[in-house]
Amino acid sequence: MQALGLPLLVQISLAIGMAGLLWPEKAKPVFEFLMFPWFPTYRALRIHSIGAICFSGLLFFTWLTRLR
Repeated sequence: MQALGLPLLVQISLAIGMAGLLWPEKAKPVFEFLMFPWFPTYRALRIHSIGAICFSGLLFFTWLTRLR
């Protein structure tokens, strides 16, 4: 079960990032809840989505280095 932790986190992060880029109007209510004091604009949503995709890539390379 512990072997699934990091790959699952990679997939969730990638899914959140892609959803924010492909369907920003559906992801905006989630960001309104998460970023409570600030109103999420489409620009902020796009920047956070790209950041989530980069974070997913970083976690993926971390997972690859742990495999060896």
